[in-house]
Formats: sequence, structure tokens, C-alpha cells
Amino acid sequence: MILKPAHLLVVLLASAALPALAQNLAVVNGKPVPSSRADLMVKQMVAQGQQDTPELHNMVKNELINREILVQEADKLGLGSKPEVKTQLDIARQSILIRALVADQLKKNPVGDADVKAEYDKYKAQAGDKEYHVRHILVEKEDDAKSVIAKLKGGAKFEDLAKQYSKDPGSAANGGDLDWATPSAFVKPFSDAMVSLQKGQLLDTPVKTQFGYHVIRLDDVRPAKIPTLEEVKPQITEALQQKKLQAYQQQLRAKAKIQ
Repeated sequence: MILKPAHLLVVLLASAALPALAQNLAVVNGKPVPSSRADLMVKQMVAQGQQDTPELHNMVKNELINREILVQEADKLGLGSKPEVKTQLDIARQSILIRALVADQLKKNPVGDADVKAEYDKYKAQAGDKEYHVRHILVEKEDDAKSVIAKLKGGAKFEDLAKQYSKDPGSAANGGDLDWATPSAFVKPFSDAMVSLQKGQLLDTPVKTQFGYHVIRLDDVRPAKIPTLEEVKPQITEALQQKKLQAYQQQLRAKAKIQ
């Protein structure tokens, strides 16, 4: 078949338009909706647990078309020029750029397995090889603590006095019970006193910390149950990532000119 010049021009123009159409999900009132938006939205939804199906793609397409219609109407009404809307757009832009910067930094400065192992070993060393089941009664004054100790030595029950006198809202109602914990869970004056006790022993003198004065009794001791590296690897990795990001932020702030 021989195409006439006019027909040939129509075919050529149609062929040239095909790649452009393939890049667009749709064209709404003459404005294209890029397919890249749908690709990104589908990727995000799949990452959140959605199944990558034709139905999902169709739903995303309709959603993006509806959004484009609404945005065009908002622009027509001049809503984008309102100060409060501009501020919200600026904040949204900041959030997106910050997320991109964080992802870029983590990609360039990944947390390695050696870093995680070193942090885990440090955690194990700090935690120690024993766990302690301890009770305490927290009061404001040293004389009050000494009075509590005297009452305990006179036969009063620790649990009753804790409920009556302790200022620690987390343990008072439970008779001063702090449950099982390693020494690293407590401030140093408290943990030093705790580990010096024998099972069932009451400390004769109050221990002063930034919280007040503590009356301490050690109920029991057992070998520490330290989680394995694999069990805590995600938490350690996240913590190290946060440290890297905080250091990076502090570095940028130190260079910034703030008036």
C-alpha cells in the first residue's frame, strides 16, 4: 500500500506521540499526570503490605486522576496563594527533602556488621553477667530513710512501708519491686550499693541519688539473660544510624551561620 503524503504525516505524528503518552498515566484538562507518580505510589503501598495487582494499579490511577482534578480546582480558586497554604507546602517540601537527605546519608554511611558487633559487645560488658531482683523505698530526706530502716529492722514489712512512704510512682504500689534488672539499668550509686548486698539482705544505710534517698533490699540474684546478637541487631542498627545522623546534623549546624 502506498500512503499519500497527508496520510503519511498523520501516521508519523501519531508515532511520535506514543512515547509521550506512555510516560503519562492520563491527561486531565490538558495537563498530563506522569506515570512516575503511580509507580511511586504503588511501590509505597506494596512496601506497606499491599499486593501488586492490576486492581491496585487501577485504584492508584483513579486516585491520581481525582487528585489532579481537585488540585486544578484549588489552583483555579487561588487557594495556593493563601499564606497558610504556602506555609504548609513549605513544611511538606522540607519534610520530603529531609527524608531524602537522611536516606542519602545512610546509603553513603551504612552501619556495618562490625559496628553492630562492637556495640553489642559493649552492651554485654556493661550489662554484666548477673541480674538482680531488688526492692527500694524512695524518700526525700535522709532522716526519713533512716526511720524506714529502723522500722524494717523492728519487724515491719518492706512492701507495706513502700506503699506508705515511697515517692517512686513506678514501684510504690508494688511494694517497691523493681523487678529483675542488670546493674546498668540503675544510676551508679544505686547499682553499686545493690551489687554489694547478699540475697535477702537489707542495706543498713540510705543511698543518695539525684532522685532522693533509697532504702534498698536485694531479694534475689540470677545469671543474666542477655539476648543474642541476632535478636537485638535491628535495634542496635537503628540506634547506630541515629547516632550517625545526629553527628551529621551537629556538623551541619556548627557550619551554619545562625543570626
